[in-house]
Amino acid sequence: MKPNDAEPRTVYEGKYQRMVVRGTWEYSERVHAGGLAVIIIAVTPEDKVLFVEQFRVPLQARTIEMPAGLVGDTNAGESIEVSAVRELEEETGWTAAQAEVLLIGPTSSGASSEKIAFVRATGLSRVGAGGGDDSEDITVHEIPRQRAAAWLVQKMGEGYQLDAKLWAGLWMIEHHLDGTPRG
Repeated sequence: MKPNDAEPRTVYEGKYQRMVVRGTWEYSERVHAGGLAVIIIAVTPEDKVLFVEQFRVPLQARTIEMPAGLVGDTNAGESIEVSAVRELEEETGWTAAQAEVLLIGPTSSGASSEKIAFVRATGLSRVGAGGGDDSEDITVHEIPRQRAAAWLVQKMGEGYQLDAKLWAGLWMIEHHLDGTPRG
């Protein structure tokens, strides 16, 4: 029997995650939100890329990420686009007039069933201070687009953990998925 032919068996379930064994594979699943997260690619009218900094318990380190969150974690049935705008506002204090899903794919296909949607947010305007909800301590960084990659490398040198998806997000600011430049 192949590992994917075996029946899944939940070995632990918490409030947000469950551990599953299927044959010889062990992996995690999101308990809520259909296992889908969003990462929001957002550039302000002043041509600054929005990043968030926060302490991440699993890494025991501060990270630099693009704004992100779970689809439908506060409202079941919420669309990817609505979730992305909600998370952008909550984490950064910016809202978007439009949100476009660029692609959806697995975050760590060998360890989790979670998928992530890259969402391009446009028509940004400031609506608040950001910083996350009461359980979060988020610092918002607005970095000029032309300096964003160098700033990320600097932060890595300072000991921050950086989500590798940051570079994909930076690429998607200037390119369509097929590699053609955005106009």
